[in-house]
Amino acid sequence: MSANIVIDAENVTLSFGDGPARVDVLRRVSLQVMAGERLAILGPSGSGKSSLMAVLAGLERADSGKVMVAGADFSALDEDGLARARRGRIGIVLQAFHLIPTMTARENVAVPLELAGIDGHEARANAELEAVGLAHRLTHYPSQLSGGEQQRVGIARALAARPALIFADEPTGNLDAATGQTIVEMLFERLRETGATLILITHDADLAARCDRIIEMRDGQIVSDSRTALQPA
Repeated sequence: MSANIVIDAENVTLSFGDGPARVDVLRRVSLQVMAGERLAILGPSGSGKSSLMAVLAGLERADSGKVMVAGADFSALDEDGLARARRGRIGIVLQAFHLIPTMTARENVAVPLELAGIDGHEARANAELEAVGLAHRLTHYPSQLSGGEQQRVGIARALAARPALIFADEPTGNLDAATGQTIVEMLFERLRETGATLILITHDADLAARCDRIIEMRDGQIVSDSRTALQPA
């Protein structure tokens, strides 16, 4: 695989259930993503976009097909192997924040770094939180933070290990429009600073247009793949 290709997925399938209850959520999906791309996966609820993200991020194992991510063969790994492969390679920003409620903002960022064996985890957590405007909130718990502040912690946590890939699944879905716009600007600014590749999952065409490439999904398949005005073909 070329060093410039960070994701190479070929004929990926995924289904849930058996017999008459079987639902095919991904149908022979093939996709390549280049280093540094800002890729939006756009589609309505049930189109398969979040399932595709889960497979590419190593959160779900495909039923069949090849999945190479940042030099690791995800299709050949078990769940423990996928967890190890994600570490340091992939950062994830989720709609529901998923911060640990009993940990402060700093601990939510530092503990994953410590588990990954990264030295100076507290200092790096401080720096990441400062970069997203939360230097004054280091010791606050999630319940003491607004939704926008919690998502800033999520962005800091995702980027702190300097992963090659960032997955963002509906990152503004739980925020009001003004706060969501602020979070989007912050996310893209941090990506410019770190150089990470972005895979953005969204149903919002305006948000997708912030990326330089848009893939549209319907019924578990990619139905279009186009460049935006930001990135000529």
